[in-house]
Amino acid sequence: MKIWLINHYAVPTKYYPLARPANFAKYLIEAGHDVTIFAASTVHNSNTNLINDGSLYKEDYVDGIHYVYVKTSSYAGNSIARILNMFQYPLRLPKVCKRFEKPDAILATSVTPMACMCGIKLAKKYKCKCVAEIADLWPETFVSYGIISAKNILMKLLYSYERNLYTKAPKIIFTMEGGIDYIREKGWDKSHGGHIDEKKVFHINNGIDLEQYIECCGMNKLEDKDLDSPDTFKIMYTGAVRRVNGLGMLIDVAEKLQDIPKIKFIIYGDGDERAKLETICEEKALKNIVFKGSVNKKYIPYVLSKGDINLIHVTGTPIMRFGCSLNKLFDYFASGKPIISDLPVAYDLIEKYNAGKTLKTQTPEALAEAIKEFFNMPKQEYDKMCEGSKKAAKDYDFKNLTAKLMEIMEVTD
Repeated sequence: MKIWLINHYAVPTKYYPLARPANFAKYLIEAGHDVTIFAASTVHNSNTNLINDGSLYKEDYVDGIHYVYVKTSSYAGNSIARILNMFQYPLRLPKVCKRFEKPDAILATSVTPMACMCGIKLAKKYKCKCVAEIADLWPETFVSYGIISAKNILMKLLYSYERNLYTKAPKIIFTMEGGIDYIREKGWDKSHGGHIDEKKVFHINNGIDLEQYIECCGMNKLEDKDLDSPDTFKIMYTGAVRRVNGLGMLIDVAEKLQDIPKIKFIIYGDGDERAKLETICEEKALKNIVFKGSVNKKYIPYVLSKGDINLIHVTGTPIMRFGCSLNKLFDYFASGKPIISDLPVAYDLIEKYNAGKTLKTQTPEALAEAIKEFFNMPKQEYDKMCEGSKKAAKDYDFKNLTAKLMEIMEVTD
């Protein structure tokens, strides 16, 4: 079958690390389907625009996947130019789609909601199957982060647009497991007098391409004395080092653990807080925490394979009551090592798979105690948590997630 994936930000992963659409495309193609990804020409969080002339669109093939880039204006940050970009893509997409043979099915992804709605309308026009994929609870995220009040008139208009999108979508997939809880909380489901049938709502979390992960781990090794040290109990963190990540707390934890010299924090990632945090570590003469800077994502599997504990440390928000789908969680699972998280979330996969421990409070004291617990843990108990991580990675392998997607889209034959 001919399947279109409509996703504003789904350029090839060599430009922007949004692997979900590419992984779906890979395994849909492997199953015999003809797949095209329609994305905006701009690469998010960069100065790159994949169309630099007057062309309306451009075709490309990367890793065997057919991409169509729709010309949109470049932007920087959350500016007026970005808002213009958000509207350009859905406005120009129908003109581009006319140039291609009509599809049998469309997976239309939000973010952005306008792109998702455009995909729903295109599916109606072409009389094909359609699933709306909700990758972010927009606009609820703005409220959760305290950016704007839910009572604001603009928010009411945005909520109305969101409800309309869910109502028009033939089927809905949420990346967070509590998506249905969100609909119920808003009173949009039929049991609360709304128009959204719960039977059309599904869930497919983020995941990991295990085949690629294992290949990367074997082919991309990184020489590092801290990784190679056999006498070090390594607490691994990978990801951004920005103010929002709150990694300053890890320095407090490292201070509390100085009496156990074998324990060491190894942090791979970069951001505007890194230099400041390194200076603090130098001033405190801490030897048990090291910032390695950014590393190519192809090295992440090997880096994680050398650790003992993987750490998730993110500032929590009320939106976590609907679940969470952090991409790094699945990298951590695939490493086969236990996870310590101080981010309480609903539908916690770490607890579900006994793959580590989620703390109830986000304090240096609680995290330090949890690390000591794992450091002193009997091998048998530690190994059980390793097996839990491996089981979670297998369940959330994109081969399995794509099979679930095909079943929901009814394109299994």
